[in-house]
Amino acid sequence: MALTSICKPFGELTPNELYDMLRLRSEVFVVEQNCVFPDMDDKDQQCHHILLYNAQKVLVATARLVPLGLAYPDMMSIGRIVTSQLVRGTGVGKQLVELAIAECYRIFGEGPIRIGAQLYAQKFYESFGFEQVGEVYDEDGIDHIKMVKP
Repeated sequence: MALTSICKPFGELTPNELYDMLRLRSEVFVVEQNCVFPDMDDKDQQCHHILLYNAQKVLVATARLVPLGLAYPDMMSIGRIVTSQLVRGTGVGKQLVELAIAECYRIFGEGPIRIGAQLYAQKFYESFGFEQVGEVYDEDGIDHIKMVKP
């Protein structure tokens, strides 16, 4: 699938890119997964954001790249990893995570990356070298695990 990728710090997102990102996150996290949570948590402004658009210029995936010290004191992080229902099962999620890892290293330098993964996606993230650290925990009614890519 031909995708256009964008990676920008928050302050460089256009109003339409910001709207697309927040809309997709809301569609998946709030509506589809039925989670009422504070998506806009005052971290976006200090992060870089990856946006993947399809040929029709529809945002189909996004992720947030979090610098060391913002979410975790000793590690950078990838968060708000989301794909649209339109592209699930097509490999777009794999492309998104590969790009997010590469961009973290490019922007923030080499080092461990931490994520809070939904438990059902554990094997998916393990395929990128992430390892479970800690026990399963509940976040907004969904089982999660902390994972680190050393």
